[in-house]
Formats: sequence, structure tokens, C-alpha cells
Amino acid sequence: MRKAVYVVAWVLALLVAAAAEPIPLKRGVGVHQWLNWSPVEKDGTYVWPPYRSEKEWLAESRPLTDWPAGEVFAHIRSMGFDFVRLSVDPGPLLASGDAKRQQALDILAAAVERITSTGLKVVFDLHGVTQVPDYSMEMIYGGADSEGVARYRQMVVAVAAMLVKIGTDKVALEPYNEPAYYPCDASGSDHWQRIMAGTVHDIRAVSSELTIVATGACGGSIAGLVNLSPGFDDPNLYYSFHMYEPHSFTHQRPDDTISFASGLPWPADSSSTPEVVTETLRARMEAAGLSRVEQVMNMATARQAIANYFEQNWGQSQLEASFRQAVDWAEGHGIPSRRLFMGEFGAILMSADGRMGAFEADRSRYLKAVRREAERFAIPWSVWEFSNPYGMSLIPPDGPPVPDPEMLQALGLP
Repeated sequence: MRKAVYVVAWVLALLVAAAAEPIPLKRGVGVHQWLNWSPVEKDGTYVWPPYRSEKEWLAESRPLTDWPAGEVFAHIRSMGFDFVRLSVDPGPLLASGDAKRQQALDILAAAVERITSTGLKVVFDLHGVTQVPDYSMEMIYGGADSEGVARYRQMVVAVAAMLVKIGTDKVALEPYNEPAYYPCDASGSDHWQRIMAGTVHDIRAVSSELTIVATGACGGSIAGLVNLSPGFDDPNLYYSFHMYEPHSFTHQRPDDTISFASGLPWPADSSSTPEVVTETLRARMEAAGLSRVEQVMNMATARQAIANYFEQNWGQSQLEASFRQAVDWAEGHGIPSRRLFMGEFGAILMSADGRMGAFEADRSRYLKAVRREAERFAIPWSVWEFSNPYGMSLIPPDGPPVPDPEMLQALGLP
């Protein structure tokens, strides 16, 4: 009799496991400016209570009265998104003891519930930042057995417990964003493998039902993903990668060596040429009032970057090859492609002064191509991001807080 009971229990466990799956996600948008970069005091400690309010976040970019009263997330839902990837600074959680940490968790729980009340799901993205060095992502780079990793994993457990109370049908936990363990090949150590596997184990001790978003190293790239061994897999896991390839197109912006970097086309073999890009860039520098010396210095760097881009000839075939890497990795481990997760993609739109970014038409073609590749394999995606002043944003930094219609169309949204 006892043996029969064990057999029945075993069969039921198999049936439950077979039916398990992560929360359904399809089309999402990142919300980064709200709960990341939690305010700090002059002495470098966190303002307490931590994090900004929703109103403080919205008022940062334009008058609060410009926003629909209390309707930001309902508006996101009405655009056709079904989830938000909510990036959260883990610093205040790492810097606080039990009582203060609970206070921070309560603030975050209220924020998540604010979003889920509109019908959106939430991918809770612990997104380390650099403003308080002791609690930046550097703390996990001492190796799998380091004190920093142990402290971080203990914090993740507390977050998982908080999210379970909200409802495992509404939220997913992404414990790491773009971890920078390198290199991403057989010459690298197994530290990231051990960290990711151990963190999944920690979360599963809290809940078998909470959806987890795991990631490879190397900045969360496809190269990092395919170097990950998913021996910790279960049916409630997604596997993340970020798509910003080619970086030379998606991140056209000034740096220490160049003041104007813009105008590369998508795809590279479109009607444009290196000569056209060069002359257009030169005209924008002239219009901005750069001196001849400044123009010459800028073009010394820009000309080679432009030549390299056209020589690499990035286009549809390279995108397909990148996605195929991720899909082949998943299929090789018996993971359906619908459990991959494109957690970020985007491209900078050209600024008004022409210093950075891609033309609207080129950005739209790129976003559409990437989005279609993801959807071809039923991979859920989250575009970067809802609102910021840095050119990679659904809501333009100036004017009424309405979405860029060209970007919405490229994303296949009404």
C-alpha cells in the first residue's frame, strides 16, 4: 500500500513538473529611471527611505502635469505591452539590516503592485549601478566563493520571498543584469556558472513556482548565454540575452575621442555609402559650429569607424546568425526557444544637433528586424526603454509624453 502511495505521488510530481512553465511574457518595455540610481546623501550613503516616488520619477523629465494623472502604467498596457521589465537598484537592500531592508522591500512591493494592478506583469530586474561603489556589481566579481557573492545571494533570497507574496502568476525575478565575467569561452573560469546555479538553487528554496530569468556572463550577451551550462534548468526558467549588435550602429554616440558619431545606416548595404555618411556628418559638424581643427580631429576617428561598419556589412543575415546561436544553444539543451528572453534591445535615435544616433528610418528598420527575429522563434522581448533623455527611449525626451509613433510601428504595436 505504501509503495502504491509513493508511486502515485511520484506520478503526480511528474505531471506537475510537466505542466509547469514560466509566467507568459510576450512584449515588454524597460522602466529604468524610476527605481534605479536610488538617491544618495552627500556622504555617499543612501537617502532613507530609499528610492524615488513615481511622481518624482515622472517629474524629472517634464512637468508632472504633462503626464496623464495616475495613468502611466495603464497607458503602457494600452500600447500593447503585456509586461514591464522593472530595473531596481539593489544597493539599498545590500546596505541595510533586517528592519531597514524590510522597509525597502515594502517600498518595492508597493511599486510592483502598482504596476500589476493595471494588468501588466513585472520582470523584477536587480540592476546594479556604480554610484555607491561598495554595492555596485563589483561586489560579485571576487569569485563564486567571495563574501560579496554570498551577501548578494542572501539579498536575492529576501527579494524572492517578497515577490512570492505578490503572486508568482504576476512576477518574475531576474537576479543579475549584464554580469561581466570574462572571457566567454573554454579559457574562462567556472565562477559565473557556479554563481548562477547557486542563485537559482537559493530562489528555489523559497519557491518552486517563481519564474526566474537566468543569464550568461559577458554582459548578458549571446556569447555569454551559449557558454552557460543549464544543469540547473527547470520549467519555470527563462534564459536572457541582450541584443545590441552591432554596437557600432545601436550606440552611435560621442566619447572621449569623438564629439560627433551619428548617421550610420541600417542595414549597411542600404542606399547609403561611407562617402555619404562622412559628408553628412561633416555638414552636421559645420552646422554646429565646430572649428576646422575640431572637425579634422573628429573625422580622424569617425572615418575609420564608418569604414569598419561598411566593411563588416551588418544586416539581416548577421542578425539571423546571432539569433540562431541562441536558439541552437537552447535546442541543444532541450529548452524550447520560447523560454529564451530578449531582455534588452534598442538603438539611439539621432539627437536634434546630430551629435549622436541613427536616423529615425534606420532605427525603425533595425528595431523591426530584431523584433521579428525574436518573434520568429516565439522569444519574448523587452525594448529599452520607456522614458529617458539619452536617445534610446519610447517617450521622446522633449514635448508631450506620448510614444514615438515610428518606434511603436517598428515594434508591431498599434
